[in-house]
Amino acid sequence: MRDVFNKMRGRTRFVVCRIMLHLGGSEVAPILGLLNRTAREAIDEEGDLKVVGEGLVEICESLLRYDESWVSASNEGDEFWDEGEAGDYEQELFNDSAQRFGSGLEYDSPSGVEEPLSLPATRNVVVMIVVAFEGEVVDLETDLANIQAMKQALKALMNLHYSHKLRAIRILFSPAQFGEELTNDQLLQYYPELIPL
Repeated sequence: MRDVFNKMRGRTRFVVCRIMLHLGGSEVAPILGLLNRTAREAIDEEGDLKVVGEGLVEICESLLRYDESWVSASNEGDEFWDEGEAGDYEQELFNDSAQRFGSGLEYDSPSGVEEPLSLPATRNVVVMIVVAFEGEVVDLETDLANIQAMKQALKALMNLHYSHKLRAIRILFSPAQFGEELTNDQLLQYYPELIPL
């Protein structure tokens, strides 16, 4: 009833959600290159929403190509009729994601230390996407713990970018750098909400 009343008054509905997708196997390490590149571009452009949105589209397209590597997923979110409350919740989800294992970004290597020629390839990658958008998108406001629903959600994220309805985008991933590894034990410890797909 509250939603109907707010719509009648012409108020804007905001949705904030977080999607977590765990990819596993020997083929997932290359996606870290894309994730790191889009993160650097976002930092270079000081978080410009258009640039980050283009990166989000590229990431969603790549995740859809890697669907055979999807292992588990989770999502959460809420709706708001107040932009400030939506912004607070978006920041809360981002902060929680950033505190998870290995989701910090560090680009500088220690001076005087040479990078190894080969790095161990991780077999687990968790991608965390936090978005805030205007309106209603059923494909993002449902349980995404099955493959078909996740595919529809990733396509919906791309459509939100193209329709200019995204108000905030935050993308984090673990491990954050080549050479780091996210073990199965760490997955259980830091991402307990993941549900097998």
